[in-house]
Amino acid sequence: MAERRPFLLRLDPSLHEALQRWANDDLRSLNAQIEFLLRRALQDEGRAKPSPETTSGRRSPGGPQK
Repeated sequence: MAERRPFLLRLDPSLHEALQRWANDDLRSLNAQIEFLLRRALQDEGRAKPSPETTSGRRSPGGPQK
């Protein structure tokens, strides 16, 4: 597995709770969910290449269609 860089992230408690619920629904850790969402946002904006994990999952409404 690729090297991971630790990074401190301060979140509003309500945002943290919403992200944790979403991660639980998707059977991911909170860290994995945040990384997934950041990758998808970068790809949607054309700032990163698509990865198999984000292209096989659900797309956000209004996101680019393939």
